[in-house]
Amino acid sequence: MAQELPQSVLFCCDHNAVRSPMAEGIMKKLYGTGTYVQSVGVTNDMEIDGFSVAVCQELDVELSRHRSRSFDEMENWGDDLSSFDLVIALSPASQRRALELTRYFHLDVEYWPILDPTGLGETREAKLASYRQARDQIHDRLIDRFGPPTEMI
Repeated sequence: MAQELPQSVLFCCDHNAVRSPMAEGIMKKLYGTGTYVQSVGVTNDMEIDGFSVAVCQELDVELSRHRSRSFDEMENWGDDLSSFDLVIALSPASQRRALELTRYFHLDVEYWPILDPTGLGETREAKLASYRQARDQIHDRLIDRFGPPTEMI
């Protein structure tokens, strides 16, 4: 059942290089700038993944300028976790970290089991197919959760 858009959403995954940047970009594309949307990783030891950039480009979602950041860096930069209305974890490790960090706040943490496409597929086409599957899972979950897009794709 679709619920109204929160004022702010934080997506998180393991490295902030694949799933959470895709979710951030797709949400901004679908619902515009009325909701403050950010993404983080448990760590930020990787740059944005080229396959993520490629499959999101197919939806006219620009990820190439994304800079990965971790929960710790987010706090250092002044984005307080408690200022988000909703945290959506896209991996088990990020769900654990988000629950750990939010145990003192009244903050909703949702877990969406999104496919981790890294390491799947032997050929470029097979890899792209895995990334498209993850992208489409995120897209469909966003629409299930927040309703029809408010922006034109």
